Amino acid sequence: MKWSVMGSAGARDARERALRALYEEQVDPLYAYVVRLLGGERHRAEDIVQETLLRCWSRQDLSVGGLLLRPWLFRVARNLVIDGHRRRLARPREVDGSSWLGELSTEADEIEKMLSSVVVGDALQALSFAHREVLYETYFVGRTTQEAAVALGVPQGTVKSRVYYALRALRLALEERGVAMDAQRPVRAARV
Repeated sequence: MKWSVMGSAGARDARERALRALYEEQVDPLYAYVVRLLGGERHRAEDIVQETLLRCWSRQDLSVGGLLLRPWLFRVARNLVIDGHRRRLARPREVDGSSWLGELSTEADEIEKMLSSVVVGDALQALSFAHREVLYETYFVGRTTQEAAVALGVPQGTVKSRVYYALRALRLALEERGVAMDAQRPVRAARV
């Protein structure tokens, strides 16, 4: 990061000149050190460097050479990083008002899927073996009607007919179990 150069031109007094000289000497190495401590978080590093220099300006005798202040600056910056980390660990996680709703709906969706699979499994058991077999081959395995016909050893027309009647029987079995099927939405047909 390129820090703006304050320069000592235009400084009003010796303290301000010393602060500007300290800034010019120390800001780049201090910033690089803090970025490493924070794992590359540049925005937080800028805040830490600013706070460190502010503390130096308010508490230290700036007439002392910049190299003697460097260990103190690095220690202050390190302590600020540690304090920030501890503060985040001690503070409860912030929650906006919408996250609980998403988590709740996700849980409801998972429960709904589980219950639906139990009901569908039960309804499938009510079908004849031939109907379960053809639905398994076409819907669960994902075979075309021709591939299912080869796998089952029956003609393709028989597979199409069984799929049609199996879906009708499944719809009736689901309705008996209290699952209302949408009459407007057609059941997905097997791939041809």
